[in-house]
Amino acid sequence: MMIGLLGLFIKLSLFSLIAFGGVNALLPTLYDISVNQEGWIDPQTFIHYFAIAQAAPGPNLLTVTLIGWNAFGLAGALLATLAVCWPSCILIFYLQRVIAKLQHLQWKKTIEYSASALAVGLVLASAWQIAIRINGNWAAYALTIFSILFVLLSKRHPLYLIGLGAILGFFGFI
Repeated sequence: MMIGLLGLFIKLSLFSLIAFGGVNALLPTLYDISVNQEGWIDPQTFIHYFAIAQAAPGPNLLTVTLIGWNAFGLAGALLATLAVCWPSCILIFYLQRVIAKLQHLQWKKTIEYSASALAVGLVLASAWQIAIRINGNWAAYALTIFSILFVLLSKRHPLYLIGLGAILGFFGFI
């Protein structure tokens, strides 16, 4: 069990270093690590844990905590949470100090805009990869495309999309 916990800690610590934009930015990578590489959970459980993490208040890293819990109990949950938090916290702490010391305002803006663009790009790519993996039929793909268009073109609240998804799921379309 100690070797498993150590593996969990190392893999998720390394994952945290590239999770620029948060855990959701690299969900396909987290899926690959936890389902395909390590077998800590099955694909359906991953989807359920992601849904729970999105519905629950608090940070998005709850998905990682639930994966750790599933794999190794309370020790796994605590270690997984720590593993995802510590590398990025230290990295951002020192990076922010470097940025604050920069005298050239244009460099600061360039770094900030680049980091924002990177985070948005990773989140969008992640959303697309998750949609491809969980959409099982034409209705699910249609709902995904409709949701994208709805968010881009409408000023209505996206909560309507959750209701639509619930109705389609209730009647067995997705």
